[in-house]
Amino acid sequence: MTARPALLTTAGATLLTLATGLAACVPVQPVGEVPEREDVTGVAIGDRPVREGGDLVMALSAEPDRLDPTTSSSLYTRYVMNAICEKLYDVDAGGNLVPQLAAALPTTSPDGLTVTIPVRPGVRFADGTPLDAAAVVTTLERNLTLETSSRKSELGPVRDVEALDPATVVVHYETPFAPLTASLADRAGMVMSPTALAERGEDFGDHPTCVGPFRFVERVPQTSITVERDPGYYAADRVHLDTITYRIMTDANIRAANLRSGDVQVADTLSPQDVDALAQEEGIGLLQTGSFGYQGITFNLGNTDGVGKPPGRIDTPLATDPRIREAFSLAVDRTALVNSVFNDWYEPACSFVSPASTYATAASDACPPHDPARAKELLTEAGVELPYRITVSASNTADTLRLSQALQASVLEAGFALEIEPVEYSTLLDQQSSGDFEAVQLGWSGRVDPHGNSASFLTTAAGNNYSGYSNPEVDALLKQAARSTDPATRADLYGRVVTLVQRDDPIVYLYRVRSITGYVSSGDDAVAGIETYADGVVRLGRAAFLDTAEEE
Repeated sequence: MTARPALLTTAGATLLTLATGLAACVPVQPVGEVPEREDVTGVAIGDRPVREGGDLVMALSAEPDRLDPTTSSSLYTRYVMNAICEKLYDVDAGGNLVPQLAAALPTTSPDGLTVTIPVRPGVRFADGTPLDAAAVVTTLERNLTLETSSRKSELGPVRDVEALDPATVVVHYETPFAPLTASLADRAGMVMSPTALAERGEDFGDHPTCVGPFRFVERVPQTSITVERDPGYYAADRVHLDTITYRIMTDANIRAANLRSGDVQVADTLSPQDVDALAQEEGIGLLQTGSFGYQGITFNLGNTDGVGKPPGRIDTPLATDPRIREAFSLAVDRTALVNSVFNDWYEPACSFVSPASTYATAASDACPPHDPARAKELLTEAGVELPYRITVSASNTADTLRLSQALQASVLEAGFALEIEPVEYSTLLDQQSSGDFEAVQLGWSGRVDPHGNSASFLTTAAGNNYSGYSNPEVDALLKQAARSTDPATRADLYGRVVTLVQRDDPIVYLYRVRSITGYVSSGDDAVAGIETYADGVVRLGRAAFLDTAEEE
């Protein structure tokens, strides 16, 4: 992946001027409650005839980061990896955890310190290497020990991992860790070929080799990623396509236009500006589902040496005085943002726990009020000059630009002046990791267990703690929640964490997206077998072109 600094600098400067100049032109007014929408998580093939083979093209809304399960942090990487790197466990349409490369759900010893995972038999990696317990151990140990790993905190306080026999993995813990199965239903559970790891080491992401319905073929930076059917896949009879091409199209209007023309058969992250019109068009179908995740503003409080390192000191009022961050949270009218920017398609968010989660409580659902008067009082108490200026780095997409303009207008009355710095998405991820930002507008696609939405972001020196936040009380509560096997206890603990985080505001949570995916539903390129769940991932492993001639 290569950035193009000169081009980005020119485009960024233009967009920054535009965003700053138009801020006052974007009204932010409450227009009522966000309507409830019914999830549509898939389009089934059913008994319809399919056309075997073919190349399905998916319009991907951002360039994925490196295709390495251990280090990746991009949602769009998960789209591609879903086709080529299966996991020990997965989530289904209802948010339930189900076995994938594991033969069954894990069993846990009475003291919670030993977790046993049976491995699915008769499976081979794309390079022909057999999948066994030793291969799983190799992957888990890499996730735990690689210096650049983003997965270590997701796996908890592991003491050691062993292959009890070729079909059994045993994970020994220092203290119990309830979220393990949920963690293994995402990148931490993607099992990598030990042969490929030995050959490529840290360059594994240049040619990822796992178990999946498809295998990696090539990547053209900033353009496309291609995967092809793996004939050695254990369920090859359920795979219909020859290839999938993920074509990078960062402009939502271009994705929608290509979907209309049939140049792509699937398009992710359709803009709320387009979706109502697309829903009325013949030949286009829509999948939509809520999200376990969130979008928000992360403030840099201590990320001085890069993510995962002990926090340093940033000597600015924003980083050192929580009153300023609280004022920002009070300045934002979340409902108005959702209504005016996203046409009621998204939902306001105030914490890392989705209201739809079984772990949601009154404390986790509590939302700071929109109170610009109190926000300005807090800024005055903090003794800063008004308007208080904050530079927010954000993705240079049209929807994010609209959000940025509305956010500028929303907080202006409270005494904030936001300067928006538009950045290409993959570069933005790099800035977030390195700590090269004052504030950043990004989000998280979400995990079924709240641990996956909190511990890695809020625990001191954790792998996704981009803020550099450190609060020993939060650390202790998150560890206690991970140790508990009682859902009610865990829910209460996460609610207490939310209360503390809303006091410190390393992240100001803004809204939750609905994952809106378009597909061609009729004609020669009609497709089915596509799914998207609340974990944010579009699944194409069982997709197929429909044989419309036979249907006629």
